Amino acid sequence: MPSETATKRGRPGYDQQSVLLIAVDVFNRHGYDATSMGILAENLGISKSAIYHHVPSKGDLLKLALEHALGGLEGILEQPEAVTGAADARLEFVLRQTIAVLVERLPFVTLLLRLRGNTDIERDALERRRTFDHKVAALISAAREEGSLRQDIDPRTVTRLLFGTINSIVEWYKPGGSLSPERLADDVITMAFDGLHASA
Repeated sequence: MPSETATKRGRPGYDQQSVLLIAVDVFNRHGYDATSMGILAENLGISKSAIYHHVPSKGDLLKLALEHALGGLEGILEQPEAVTGAADARLEFVLRQTIAVLVERLPFVTLLLRLRGNTDIERDALERRRTFDHKVAALISAAREEGSLRQDIDPRTVTRLLFGTINSIVEWYKPGGSLSPERLADDVITMAFDGLHASA
């Protein structure tokens, strides 16, 4: 949440959060590396110096954006439903919540998924993302060991396919369309856990 000071500084009508939202959109359209403060200023309709009233640098905008994405994902793993109960139920909860965070914070997660690791900020974010992925992979392994997931598919393949499916959502999902976030999560979970064969 932007501070009162950040809200009052800069051009009227802009606060740090609105600057951040536009910056993330520009980063996603042009790529972070290719986006200059001049391009950001042009999209905001303000001077470069006015942007510095809200954030010290382009890197700080990136850091704020990535924290919004990663904080949402990491928070899932701290919820009680993610740490207690059968492994398959915990896995389903984490996957559903991951989809919910992705849809709710779509521009921010899109930016996270498109990182190239060219800066320290990007590398730190990618490391946090890998840690999240590894914890979900551990849940998949735990569910296999409990006997609730099939044993004949390599768990690394399962992990990659699940993440590939969920991460692809940023490329095609349109919020506000006919497919609600809840139905989207239901469809992904059904396909992942039950497959595509029709029920007998």
